[in-house]
Formats: sequence, C-alpha cells, structure tokens
Amino acid sequence: MTTEYYSFTELTILHSDIEELLGFEPGQSPAPFPELVENGLKLAPACCQIVGGYRIFENFSVDPVAETFKINDQLFSPGKTVTTQLKKATKAALFACTAGPGISEFARKKSAEGDELLSYVLDVIGSVIVDKAATLLQRKIIEEVSVSGYSITDSFSPGYCTWSVAEQQKLFSLLPEGFCNIYLSKSSLMHPVKSASGITGIGYGCQQTGYQCNWCNDLNCIYGKIRRHKKAKKKL
Repeated sequence: MTTEYYSFTELTILHSDIEELLGFEPGQSPAPFPELVENGLKLAPACCQIVGGYRIFENFSVDPVAETFKINDQLFSPGKTVTTQLKKATKAALFACTAGPGISEFARKKSAEGDELLSYVLDVIGSVIVDKAATLLQRKIIEEVSVSGYSITDSFSPGYCTWSVAEQQKLFSLLPEGFCNIYLSKSSLMHPVKSASGITGIGYGCQQTGYQCNWCNDLNCIYGKIRRHKKAKKKL
C-alpha cells in the first residue's frame, strides 16, 4: 500500500491545461479568462488537500471472452474495451486520488457570491488537479514495478465506456475504509467530488497507448467534448 501527498506546485499545472478544459486553444482564451485563470491558480493552493495512493494485487486475472476481470474474490464486469486493454496484465494496481473538499467548497462560495465565472474556473482547476495527481501516481507505479521488468497499461475507471459506476463499490471494498480520505455515496459517487479512482494493469508486454475517445460513448465527458470540438473545427 502506497500513499502520496502532493503540493500544488508538484503538479506543475500550466495555464494551457486550464484553457484546454475551458475549450480554448492554449494562449487564445478571450478576456476575462486569462485573468480568471491566473487568479484561480493563485487561490487554489490554499484550498487543496491533494493525496493519492494505490495497492498492488498479485491475485489478478482477466477473462476477455466474458469481458470480466477478477481481483482476489471480487469479480468486475467493465466490458470489452477495458478487458482488451488489460489482457496482458498479470497484476493490477487499484488507485484513488483527490484534490480534497476545499476547492469545491471554495468554488461554491464564489458562486454564491455571484462570481460565477471564477467559480467555474476553480471547478475546472479542481479537475486538472485530480488528473495531474493521477498521472503522478501512474509514474510512481511504473517506478515500483519496472525494477522487476514489468510495464503498465493506461488506467481505467468505473464510468468509463460501459463500465458501471456502481462497481466503484467493489473497487473500494478492496481498499482500506476512507482510503485517501475518499468515501462513496450509496449511488457510488465519490466524496470529495474532485476525486478519481481506477485500475492500472501490470505485466510483461503491457503498454500505455493513451486514451482513445472513439472507445468511449460517454457524451458528458469533458475531455471527449473538447476533442470532438477540435475535430469539428478542423473540418471547417
């Protein structure tokens, strides 16, 4: 079991990271967004409690035909896309990370004060924090397993493609209660809201191919919306 605490500075969040999630090309966001992003990046460090962790499981198997994988005695049914990407894995790391509750609370406060745009920017920064923390966790996993000659897959989370969010309950049942200060609601949503969890496959011959939006049918995914928008602009 590994737990990591991150400072905001360690995440190396750039203006362009925020602009992209806002739907703008880097350096091309119109006023008042450059100033809002600058302000948000100054305010965010004081209201973040960034923590992440993972646990590696040796007892792991994938059944590509049934489109399932099993960790210890817990059976997951994520669907074809995820099991295909995990098929070479012989171990797995379950991970979770969070920006903490503070940034969402601060964003709600700004919204209540009538500063809707800054609230929105802070919410986006919270999403970027979680994404960056998850990336640092993956690097930590690589560092640990590469000593034995293993490599890793991309990470996948409940809610991705056809993988039911309800299986979040199974995932967290394999981690200590309150892992990384994250708790699940009865509807399997994570609290704090700005949190992420998932699985990373480990094995000989595993590889990270990068996320492919054509794999996923989640029309509400912010990253998918951005990529579809960029694709549409290129066609014009």
